[in-house]
Amino acid sequence: MLYDHRYYCCRFGTIRKQLALYEQYGWEVQRKHLGDPLAFLVTETGNVNSYVHIWQYKDADDRVRRRAALNADPAWQLYLEKANEAAYIISQQTSLMVNAPFFS
Repeated sequence: MLYDHRYYCCRFGTIRKQLALYEQYGWEVQRKHLGDPLAFLVTETGNVNSYVHIWQYKDADDRVRRRAALNADPAWQLYLEKANEAAYIISQQTSLMVNAPFFS
């Protein structure tokens, strides 16, 4: 299993706006192509302007195929355009992860 761990940090005071924008334009189309995420989390302590989501794939080829379909979808392109215009996100970190050998 391959896990796509994505961490986003928003400008101060904009995380609720970013999540609302994503819910309106990005959530359904992303789930349509990637399935339900393993987790979609908002930071409660620490950097409270950040959120994380984790997607799971069978392997790297599965990820490439599903993300290509997502990126080809006009609804996803609309979300990206709206998110870019809003500019709430100031940084993103993506980590592809696998289970430790002793954890299955």
